[in-house]
Amino acid sequence: MYTLRDILLQESVLKDLVNICLEKAKVNIDTIEVTVKQTKGISVSVRKGVPEHIEFNNDGILCITVYKNNRTGSASSTDFSLFSIKKTLEAAAMITNFTSEDFFSGLPVSHTLAVDNVVDLDLLHPVIHNIDTAANLAISAENAAFAFDKRIFNTEGVTFNSHFSTIVCGNSVGLLQGYSSSIHSLSCCSVAREKKCMQRDYVSTISRKFTDLDSAKYIGQESASRSISRLFPRKINTMKSPVIFSSEVIPGFFYNFVNAISGYNVDKKSTFLLNKFGENVFPSFLSIVDSPHIRQGLGSKPFDNEGVRTKNILIVDKGRLISWLLDSYVARKLGFESTGHSGGVHNLLVQGISDLNLFDLLKYMGTGLLVTELMGDGVNIITGNYSRGAFGFWIENGIVQYPVSEITISGNLELMFKNIVKIGNDINKNSVIKSGSILLSEMQISGL
Repeated sequence: MYTLRDILLQESVLKDLVNICLEKAKVNIDTIEVTVKQTKGISVSVRKGVPEHIEFNNDGILCITVYKNNRTGSASSTDFSLFSIKKTLEAAAMITNFTSEDFFSGLPVSHTLAVDNVVDLDLLHPVIHNIDTAANLAISAENAAFAFDKRIFNTEGVTFNSHFSTIVCGNSVGLLQGYSSSIHSLSCCSVAREKKCMQRDYVSTISRKFTDLDSAKYIGQESASRSISRLFPRKINTMKSPVIFSSEVIPGFFYNFVNAISGYNVDKKSTFLLNKFGENVFPSFLSIVDSPHIRQGLGSKPFDNEGVRTKNILIVDKGRLISWLLDSYVARKLGFESTGHSGGVHNLLVQGISDLNLFDLLKYMGTGLLVTELMGDGVNIITGNYSRGAFGFWIENGIVQYPVSEITISGNLELMFKNIVKIGNDINKNSVIKSGSILLSEMQISGL
């Protein structure tokens, strides 16, 4: 088991490793970038009080990219020995002899790099768990689910994870920075049965700090409660209706937007928002900011995967799309500068949230569908067409009437974004997408 001293030394050791790579590269390589990441921790899954899976992680990877005459060569290794470093450098350099020239390849623009001291985002809060304490926590959540109601007869498992990671980036123009972070999570999926009907539902909690996780008792009871609420679902007629996406499924809703403004999709002209830069794509009350420097944020980073310093980026300003999400390569191709998004978004803050909680939002909608689970992958980012299987609850007069299954909801994302009416204040804290439940004025529901 690793001690706190091991954790604190990890970043220093990895910086030395990256520095060794850079020094060895000086012999015959002019332009190089090196990234090394190491993750350590424990994962325990239990079912019916018995540990099913126990895993200790001590995983590391070294990635080296060499640029030569507008050609790129990359190689990686999980072996950090000096011999392996030498072979990995040689492999990356050799690959440049066989790749095509690409004028846009190369290191990030130097002034964008996090070459100075990086901001401390308070991301590292490791806890040293042994097998017994980790398993007991998972068992406590499962026991809480079973004790909640006699209709909970099984679980699909309870899993506890606790890991800490260190990432270090360096390159031949002076970058050598690293940071460490921790992540802890607990999840439970309960199975309810009454007569011949069985339903399951899933609840999780995730945080940088172990002490900020929801209690095992809450996770078990909430999972049980949600499973029971799904019993005896009904089918509904095909219709057009207002729809509320619950905060649990909203991250997926906004990830469609993230994919649509990804620089790679813009460059390939494979996004329905290709010609919408500078135009209104959301209602005027909605803005979106990517904020990578939130202390202890799930998506917080001082720099991205290329070593580019992260910063707040206003992506949508009062409904208007004003930024793509770019790494250095695509930024060059599109004539922009990197937005620090190599590796994806950080903490995406949806602004324009109302003072309505979910129950208030249901009353505001009156009659319609509350979606709590989505299935399938029926989203076409090129056209914006959207069609997914759904589970939820039918609402009348602002009150839940019964669960609904075997339906499909469909529309077009461009119209769906503009049809957002209200955003609830029940923000999902378990995702880097920070938004509450969202009410859309109308969607097509296909049922009976």
